[in-house]
Amino acid sequence: MNTLQTVSPVDGRIYVERPLESADGIHRSLDAAVRAQTPWDALPLSSRCQLLSRAVDVFCSKAAEIAPEITWQMGRPIRHAPGEIRGFEERARYMLGVAAAALAPVEPGEKSGFKRQIKRVPLGVVAVVAPWNYPYLTAVNAVLPALIAGNAVILKHSHQTPLCAERFLEAFAAAGLPAGVFQYLHLSHADTARLMADPRVASVCFTGSVAGGKAVIDATSAGFATAGLELGGKDPALVRADANIAHAIETLTDGAFFNAGQSCCGIKRIYVAAPRYDEFVSGVVELTKQYRLGSPLDPETTLGPMVRTAAADAVRAQVRDAVARGASQLIDETLFAASARGTPYLAPQVLVGVDHSMPIMREETFGPAVGIMKVASDEEAVRLMNDSDFGLTAAIFSADAARAEALGDALETGTVFLNRCDYLDPALAWTGVKNSGRGCTLSRLGFEQLTRPKSYHFRVTT
Repeated sequence: MNTLQTVSPVDGRIYVERPLESADGIHRSLDAAVRAQTPWDALPLSSRCQLLSRAVDVFCSKAAEIAPEITWQMGRPIRHAPGEIRGFEERARYMLGVAAAALAPVEPGEKSGFKRQIKRVPLGVVAVVAPWNYPYLTAVNAVLPALIAGNAVILKHSHQTPLCAERFLEAFAAAGLPAGVFQYLHLSHADTARLMADPRVASVCFTGSVAGGKAVIDATSAGFATAGLELGGKDPALVRADANIAHAIETLTDGAFFNAGQSCCGIKRIYVAAPRYDEFVSGVVELTKQYRLGSPLDPETTLGPMVRTAAADAVRAQVRDAVARGASQLIDETLFAASARGTPYLAPQVLVGVDHSMPIMREETFGPAVGIMKVASDEEAVRLMNDSDFGLTAAIFSADAARAEALGDALETGTVFLNRCDYLDPALAWTGVKNSGRGCTLSRLGFEQLTRPKSYHFRVTT
């Protein structure tokens, strides 16, 4: 098949159809990127940032057009879709703002008769492989800082959200970026692997599944391309006895079900101190019942469809398996009239009586289902929170910040939250451990993955 087809989860229609790029087209794109990268890097950093800031302006000016495209392509409720554009702008503006400091030469100190410095120089051509679940937020984490640092970028976006790649190019072209500095390619899986293996690609930034991350490593192993991987999650939360329970209920329910639970850093398992367990579970159940599942085009909808029926069926299977092993589901699916087997419309689900013998508490659940367990101590909670192949984020709800920090030090995770969850602060490094990935995006540290150090050791007196 030489075309991609985006089947909208809204109504099952083909929303976008595009030809896939040929081998010759990939070759031409890589050659154009290589030619464009050197003069792009030769521009002063301030000039690159001015052009890229203009592109952000152009992109944000199209928000009214872009938001419904997100809804049609991947199913996010229209009331939530504009938040993606706001998040895109927040991250882009932050990375532009810290670029001068992050990319400034490192001065190791004075040494008589010598001038020494370490410059951060671009890698060359960076391939960005972006997913559908947060199609702009995930892509901007790599695309903008890679361009700021002087790299050329080739974006391969998900077949579910191909218009997002086209919107990037539209904004960059309108801002006056030189031809070849940013390009997108609609590719098959096989051709994506060939792109990543091409010696002209210096680095790959990938966001996706663990299996996808392994495919990236396989593809890049033939050459010397580096790879940054943002993979899956099974993110836990601890509700301590001293927590503000009303706040914990509201925040963690949203963290579990926003975007139909299709978030690598969404809350998937919750551990609650025994004295507050019943109160917390009751509150989550009552709040979950207030969600409105339906067409994401309806402004009243708070829970849209999953991206495709097969994804919804995978969550249904996890829930059935947990119930067969002794768990109880607390949400009556008939309360959500739009939920129906054979469709991507899936009711949210809260499970109790769960334990770590169940896949629902160990394997990634990319959908609106969460398990809740009672714990007798902080130590038991930390042990269970660390009992996972993933380590992206972990959330603690407590009035004791010092105790939360001590617990955070013991958690095997990339980010520790206190009294919040499921959020990326662009000033902080976004990173994971174990099967959640490797490398880092955002913050000043995010530029390190997209540049290499180059040392200058000058004797200035003879």
